[in-house]
Amino acid sequence: MNYTLHQLRIFSKIVEKQSITKASEELYLTQPAVSIQLKNFQDQFPIPLTEVVGRKLFITDFGMEIANSAERILSEVDGINYRMQSFEGKLAGRLKVSVVSTGKYVMPYFLSGFMKSNTGVDLVMDVTNKSRVVQSLEENEVDFALVSVLPKHLKLSRIELMKNVLYLVANPMRYKKILLSKKMFVKDTPLIFREPGSATRAAMEMYLYQSEIEVGKRIELTSNEAVKQAVIAGLGCSIMPLIGIKNELGNGNLKIFPKRNLPIQTTWNLVWLASKKLSPVAMAFLKYLEETKAKIIQEEFNWYEKY
Repeated sequence: MNYTLHQLRIFSKIVEKQSITKASEELYLTQPAVSIQLKNFQDQFPIPLTEVVGRKLFITDFGMEIANSAERILSEVDGINYRMQSFEGKLAGRLKVSVVSTGKYVMPYFLSGFMKSNTGVDLVMDVTNKSRVVQSLEENEVDFALVSVLPKHLKLSRIELMKNVLYLVANPMRYKKILLSKKMFVKDTPLIFREPGSATRAAMEMYLYQSEIEVGKRIELTSNEAVKQAVIAGLGCSIMPLIGIKNELGNGNLKIFPKRNLPIQTTWNLVWLASKKLSPVAMAFLKYLEETKAKIIQEEFNWYEKY
């Protein structure tokens, strides 16, 4: 066998993403280049690593065994590189962060300067829903998680980053008359929700319950981007985090409509298990946040005050 570390990394990413297209995007390679490397890697094994059913890629049992071995090999190689850089006096290692989906509009700004200053640090950031974020904390898979609602069953340490504000928004051309009415909602106005387990969904449902608002038509979508596009298209209105709709408010595709007990305000928190022994990289990142948090908020999020 004559497979390379490059092929191992590509195959690991394919397994992680369950897609050649998504793997190519993550690796900043063309799809044909990834497909060629997968074929070259497969040619070295007599048993299939993957199979395509319909148009969906599946990893075989043997492929999963190889993927697990590849992960161990790559982890050891990364460890060698980190130790070498540490001996040279550089901060080196891996920083793992799990982020709720709307947090993708927040977390990169708090990571950018740190990553630029510490070239020996590799970042792994998983963007997912709240349930998966909490699971990653429970299973100690990550250094930090970004959440707006703290899971009560875990003992966590935290640092507050910035406020998270949610407003009622709609396509102003489609729902202007309805949403400017004195009634809280008209019963046949569709309300678009995130999926169960989403913090945004929980905040919406708590608001509706406390305000004694009866919802008529309901639409459920599984990502913040999907909700935003549905609202722009006029499928309904929704209560959305301000952080993710800056451009759409600016160009008039969305409009905030004032209602009683809105906006909802929570706080973005970077959290970690209280019992966790943080790595030197994680400790350095916390120190960086303490020193630069206020400046980042002022420079990157001062547009919040407009609303």
